Formats: sequence, C-alpha cells, structure tokens
Amino acid sequence: MATYKKLGDKIRRTRKERNLTQEQLAELAKVDPKSIIDIEAGKRNPTLKTIHKIARALKVKPVDLIN
Repeated sequence: MATYKKLGDKIRRTRKERNLTQEQLAELAKVDPKSIIDIEAGKRNPTLKTIHKIARALKVKPVDLIN
C-alpha cells in the first residue's frame, strides 16, 4: 500500500503544479474522476495503461510518476 500512496502523492503534486483539479485531470486523461481521487489517496492500484494516460495528461513520462 505504501507504494500506491507514493504514486498518488506524486500524481497529486504534479497535478497541483499544473493547476489542475482532479476533475480536469480525469477529463484530460479520459478516466473516471473517482479513479483519480482513489489513486491520489492510495486506495486504488492503477493499471500501467492508466498511469500512462495520467502521465500523458500531465505532460510527464510515466517513469517520472513511478519513481
């Protein structure tokens, strides 16, 4: 669970740096807003496909979110 929390924290920080709401990020990434909320809270294990979509929406490499 700690790994999911770190991923969620990184996504949240990057999203806020880009002045995006969770809803805006969800729309850009074409995922359900509830998914973004759960991922940022460390409650959901996103697939690699979802991580890629989020990274693309945030204009970062997927590895930047994972590391």
